[in-house]
Amino acid sequence: MTGQPAAAGSEDQRGAPRAGATPGRPLLPGQPGRPDVFTFGETMVALRGSGPLKLGGTMNVSIAGAESNVAIGLARLGHDVRWAGAVGEDEAGQLVLRTLRAEGVGVSGASTDPGAPTGLLLFEPRLPEVTRVHYYRAGSAGSRIGAGVIQRAFSAAPPRVLHLTGITPSLSPTARAAARLVLQLAREVGSLVCLDVNFRARLWTAEAAAEVLREWIPFVDVLIASDDELPLCLPGGGGGGGEGSPGGGEGSQRAKGTAGANEDLGAEGAGAGMGAEGADGVLGADGGMARWASEQEGATAPEGAGACGDAVPFPPQEVASDPAATVAAQARLLLDHGVGEVVVKLGVEGATTFTHGGSLHQPAKPVRAVDAVGAGDAFVAGYLSALLDGEGPAGRLERAVTTGAFAVASPGDWEGAPTRAELGMLGAPPGTVVR
Repeated sequence: MTGQPAAAGSEDQRGAPRAGATPGRPLLPGQPGRPDVFTFGETMVALRGSGPLKLGGTMNVSIAGAESNVAIGLARLGHDVRWAGAVGEDEAGQLVLRTLRAEGVGVSGASTDPGAPTGLLLFEPRLPEVTRVHYYRAGSAGSRIGAGVIQRAFSAAPPRVLHLTGITPSLSPTARAAARLVLQLAREVGSLVCLDVNFRARLWTAEAAAEVLREWIPFVDVLIASDDELPLCLPGGGGGGGEGSPGGGEGSQRAKGTAGANEDLGAEGAGAGMGAEGADGVLGADGGMARWASEQEGATAPEGAGACGDAVPFPPQEVASDPAATVAAQARLLLDHGVGEVVVKLGVEGATTFTHGGSLHQPAKPVRAVDAVGAGDAFVAGYLSALLDGEGPAGRLERAVTTGAFAVASPGDWEGAPTRAELGMLGAPPGTVVR
């Protein structure tokens, strides 16, 4: 590993957030019995093959789910996290619950569904840097989760932060209603709301996603998205694109973690772990930057703009030929509509956070890529961890790209998530032996 610590930096004083400031509204103080984070969604049993599935071979058994990946990442960093969802009344469901308990995630709000199975996904390594993922989640217990179950789980111990993804509302009308209800509950009790867009083209169309996400935006304090997911959240249209994708191609995505039904994932290069899927649903090693560049006018960001520690004033919203300026204008529009902070994942380029005080960029951590799956979820876990610790934007980004890099450098969805004591290991020189 060759990660290099980012410059600590400090935000520009022109209205930039002070260190430790929370986005939007104040973060509730920690209280006994009140968890740091509550999240819910579908978690499945994951089978990882040793090669092409049609040839047989061996498979490793684990679990995977965007929300539970985040929950495990936060628990390893020392936070009190609760996960709710539904699993089948089967051995696979028991594996999900047992694994989460073993990782320190509270599952008292989870339920079992005797009428539906636990979802399944198969990972099929096909090339050194390309892995196909096959999903079997239609009619699963997780997709049938109801609003009543989530309401009881949330109300039993209102959290400081509610974390949602755009995957859950795509699963079914009942899951969508549950997510909508918990957003209202979070507002009533003062919980900070974090939304990771996580658009999945094979679960729903861009038009359907935009309709739901734009309704949710007034409730969101921290919005996390890839640059090509931002239009899905913009009020009054702007989603653009054709069937199934923000950009028009089915797989135009950067969000990481678990993907939609039968999507194919490939290993990303080094960095924070936020890649983009190409038109065929396969994640390329370049993290999708070539595809993004080909869709733009060819202009580049001003030299030095967005370097870590340098707050960058928002450019005029009408500037659209520069991709960086376009993203900044979209982020500003979301801020104007009530979002407290917009965090944009940029693949191998790192990530940028936008607040009312300006923007702050953090480069990705260079690591040897082993498995990119779940790296976006690790990024979110790191970001929320630092937010709960009272870190400012620079500290939040630094921890997020660090945890994302750990995920890229390790096999599995969540297995490589670091503990708090391990965060500093990323900058160790190659060959370091920790004794």
